[in-house]
Amino acid sequence: MNNSKLFLVSILTFALARLCTAQTSSPAATTTTTTSIMAPYTEGPVWELTMVRTKPGMDDDYLKNLAQAYKSTSEEAKKQGIIMDYKIMLGDAANKDDYNILLMVEYKNMAAFDGLRQKTDPIAQKMIGGEEQLRQGSVKRGELREILGSKTMREVTLK
Repeated sequence: MNNSKLFLVSILTFALARLCTAQTSSPAATTTTTTSIMAPYTEGPVWELTMVRTKPGMDDDYLKNLAQAYKSTSEEAKKQGIIMDYKIMLGDAANKDDYNILLMVEYKNMAAFDGLRQKTDPIAQKMIGGEEQLRQGSVKRGELREILGSKTMREVTLK
């Protein structure tokens, strides 16, 4: 009886592993005998999204702050090839708990996150200043907005 349970668990594990392999288009996840990738999409760049809710009446002040620090550091990171692009989306919050600004940063792939601080910290120091200036900017932004959350998502193109 124990052997049949072990056999059943082995079969289920193999089936689950095959199902998971079918959910990615990564070449490393496919076998050499597979002639086509089963995922219905092609993997694209990776986006880091930050949802921001500005405090009442502070939209323009926050956007002015972004125009100084965020724009300059993002432009330099783009110039150096650390990021591919960045975008700022502005809209109305759907309710009192929703965000009204979405910050988006596009990276080539997940590997772009490896050693990211070592690449971006020198840019921040060059464009903004030392730790004290960075801290003061962070405090100022905290007076203007609340970060509701962030997430990393991969862009996909449907086949």
